[in-house]
Amino acid sequence: RLTSATRVLALALLTVLVLDPWAVLSAGFWLSFGAVALIFHVATGRPDRPHWLAHWGAMQWAVTVGLAPMLLVLFQQVSFASPIANAVAIPVVSGVVTPLALAGAVLPLDAPLQLAHVLLEWLMWLLQWLAAAEHAVWTQHAPAAWTLPLAFAGVVWLLLPRGFPARWVGALLLIPVTAVAPPPPGVGTAALTVFDVGQGLAVLVRTRFHALLYDTGPAWSADADSGSRVIVPALRARGVRALDAMVVSHDDTDHSGGAMSVVRAVPPGILYSSLPGFDPVVQAAAYRIPCADGRRWEWDGVQFEFMHPSMERYADPGVSANNLSCVLKVSGSNGTALVAGDLEWRGEAELLARRGDTLRAQVLVVPHHGSNTSSTPGFVSAVAPDAAVFAVGYLNRFGHPRPEITARYARQGGRIVRTDESGAVEVALARSGVSVRGQREIAPRYWHGR
Repeated sequence: RLTSATRVLALALLTVLVLDPWAVLSAGFWLSFGAVALIFHVATGRPDRPHWLAHWGAMQWAVTVGLAPMLLVLFQQVSFASPIANAVAIPVVSGVVTPLALAGAVLPLDAPLQLAHVLLEWLMWLLQWLAAAEHAVWTQHAPAAWTLPLAFAGVVWLLLPRGFPARWVGALLLIPVTAVAPPPPGVGTAALTVFDVGQGLAVLVRTRFHALLYDTGPAWSADADSGSRVIVPALRARGVRALDAMVVSHDDTDHSGGAMSVVRAVPPGILYSSLPGFDPVVQAAAYRIPCADGRRWEWDGVQFEFMHPSMERYADPGVSANNLSCVLKVSGSNGTALVAGDLEWRGEAELLARRGDTLRAQVLVVPHHGSNTSSTPGFVSAVAPDAAVFAVGYLNRFGHPRPEITARYARQGGRIVRTDESGAVEVALARSGVSVRGQREIAPRYWHGR
C-alpha cells in the first residue's frame, strides 16, 4: 500500500510489542528497529535519485554511523571493520549462498550445497581476518546517560540530505558520547563491586587512578567463563583500561575460572596469588608475587594489606587450598572492607591468633560463600561488619549461604546482602561514610518485586 515509511515502522513496532512486550530488553530489538529506521531516513523522501551503488553506500554509512551510539550503550564497542564485512557478506549470502542452499534443499544434487559451503568457507576466512585486524574495534567506557539524546540528535542531523546547511554540527553532537567518562572515586576513597558471577567470587576495587581485581569467578565451559562474559565487559563499561593488580585468592575454579580470559584481555601489572608456580595463570602473568601477611601498599590515599596467609603456610603440605586464601583489607579515609576468599575455620583461627585485633571492618565479603565450615563466632565477632556480603549463586547446590551463618551475622548487627538476591553489590568507602547497595536497589525494575 502507498503509505509513509514511519507508519510502516510504527505498525511493525506495535506488532512486536503486542506479541512480546519484554522485547525492549533485547539488544536485537533496538539494533533491528534502529537500523531499519536509519535506512528509511536516508532512502526515502530524497529529491535526488543517485546511482544504485552510491545509494547502497549511503545506507551502509548511515547504519554504521547511526548505530554507533547504541552499540556503545549496549556493548561499549563499535566495529570499524563492519562496513567492509557487510559490503562483502550481505551480497554473497543474500544473492548467492541462500539461493544455492534453497536449490540444494529441492534438487536431488549435492553440488549446490557443496558450492555454498565453499563460498561460506572463503567468506568466513575474510571475516576472521577483518576481525583480527589491529584497530578493527573501537572500545570505550559506557556513555553517560545525558550524552545519548545529543548523540541521537547528532546522527539524525549528520544524515540529513545533501545540501542541508551545517550538517557537520551533527558530528560535534557525537563527541560527548566518547569524551565523557564515568567519574572515578575521589582521593582517599575506594569503590568495590562484588560481581554477580553465580556460585563464585569476583571483586573489583577502584581508587582514583588504580584498579585491582580480586578473583575472577567460575568457568562454565571451555568456551564460557565469568572473565569473558561478566568481568571484562564490566571493566570496559567502567572505563577500566588496565588492571594495576589482580589477586587470585586460591586454587579453586569458582575463584580462578575466569582468570585466563582476564589476563588475555586486560593484562594485570602484578599478579598476587597463592597458586602454585606451575599454574597457567601464574605462568601467563608478567610479574607475580605470592600474597602474604604483612604485604601492604597505598594507592591514592587508600591502604591495601594482605592479612593471610603467612609465608610459612606455603611450605605446609597439610594446608588446604581454601585455607591458603589471600585475605585482603582495603582501608579508605572513612571505612574498611575485608575480602576473605574461601577461608575456613582453621584459617580463621590462625588469622584470629595472629591479627585478631586488626580485623574490624565495616564491610565483609563473607568467607567461603557463607558455608558452615567458615564464619566461626570468634571471626564474626572480631570483624563485626556493618554489612556482610554473600557472593552466592541462585539456588546453588551447596545451600550457601547456610541459614545459621546468616543468622550469626544478623545477631552481630550486620546487614545481610546477597548477590543472588541483589545482583552485583556496589560498596563505597567514601569520605561521607560507607554505603552498600545492590543492583536491584540502584536500578529497580517492577519484576524484581516478590
